[in-house]
Amino acid sequence: MKTDVIVIGSGQAGVPLATRLVHAGKTVLVVERGALGGTCVNYGCTPTKTMVASARAAHVARTAGRLGVHVADVRVDFAAVIDRKNAIVQQWRAGVERRLTAAGGRLHVAHGHARFVGPHEIEVEGQRHQADTIIVNTGARPFVPPIPGLDGVPFVDNAGVMELRELPGHLVVLGGGYVGCEFAQMFRRFGSEVTIIDRNEHLLSREDADTSSALEAVFRGEGIALELMSDVASVRRENGHIVVRTKAGKDVRGTHLLVAVGRRPNTDDLGCDAAGLDLDARGFVSVDDGYATSIPGVFAVGDVTGGPQFTHTAWDDHRLLFERLQGRSAHGRAGRVIPYCVFTDPHVAGVGLTERELRAKGIAYEVATMSFGDIARSIEVDERAGTMKVMIDPKTERVLGCRLVGSEAGELIHIVVTLMQAGASVRAIVDAEAVHPTFAEGVQSLVMRLPRFTLQ
Repeated sequence: MKTDVIVIGSGQAGVPLATRLVHAGKTVLVVERGALGGTCVNYGCTPTKTMVASARAAHVARTAGRLGVHVADVRVDFAAVIDRKNAIVQQWRAGVERRLTAAGGRLHVAHGHARFVGPHEIEVEGQRHQADTIIVNTGARPFVPPIPGLDGVPFVDNAGVMELRELPGHLVVLGGGYVGCEFAQMFRRFGSEVTIIDRNEHLLSREDADTSSALEAVFRGEGIALELMSDVASVRRENGHIVVRTKAGKDVRGTHLLVAVGRRPNTDDLGCDAAGLDLDARGFVSVDDGYATSIPGVFAVGDVTGGPQFTHTAWDDHRLLFERLQGRSAHGRAGRVIPYCVFTDPHVAGVGLTERELRAKGIAYEVATMSFGDIARSIEVDERAGTMKVMIDPKTERVLGCRLVGSEAGELIHIVVTLMQAGASVRAIVDAEAVHPTFAEGVQSLVMRLPRFTLQ
């Protein structure tokens, strides 16, 4: 079968690309070996944030006494939490299917595993398909580290832990990154004992120490045990428990083990050798600034390229590649302003460089910090945990980086993102009139603590 475009994978870049290309007059084949929607809909954003909402509801109810509201009995129906999550996932999955169907007869979906058999030809369930343009959107999956004994215990990854029907008695989490932190706090609030084991000195190890420490204080306050700077030596089963032994000789026992130590690209069974598709040392598809691979006419987007593995980044990949495929000028991947948010409570949100990265690169900067608890709104609603930091270029007053730890920081960071995207001076935040009392006015207060404004 010959078509204009083949899209391998129905994730957050593949689906909008496919539908927009159909509207542009192309015939498109979408190939998906799993559930429609990719990681975000099925195993990532949608299910995790749905469960985070349930966990927060339980936490707010338990701690309502701080606001003078006393709840007699807080009970988590864990099975009902999972059922609600599944229903919302199905709702989004059905929405993806409707979107593909609505694209009309020029778009076809093939269910099965796609494998390259040539530079512009793939095979799916014994059927061969050709196209001058092929877009790889195969995503990534959890990385399983080569820890002795790990293959002999019933560990779970991020997808598996959300399929449990009974609440773990003690969840041990390997990895203190985004995924590990979100699940650790979630299950602690559901009622599990939780221990995080990480080899680094701090959670979210890419962050500055003050950012990580703010979250660690919250976790410890909620009763989450942190085993930091702990390399894992082995894992074993013992008397109905999973035992993780660190290289320092300490045993951490739990009923369940979640492995959340990174992700690997879905390229090892894609037939890249047959196509001549170049991969980097980690197995990600090598692409240039415009998403072109080593094969003319073959492009790659989303997590499989090894860039920041965020849904919003994949979606933006589709936007930029669509412009290129339409022959319109568009800037490439480099230089994008890419924000992120860890959906713990409080959120950890950031954009641009960390202070540590600025120092390492020898970039001059001016910095201001502020406790999230200094915001009037945070006191009124008793959401005081967190810290805020902004770094600017002393000459241009443009933002170089910002880190917010606090309630709704994932929303607040967009104030800074928009400013950075526009290349505007941070003075615009000072000159703006912020509504009182809001969390957003705290961003203004933060900026006004920069030396240049405090000395005026």
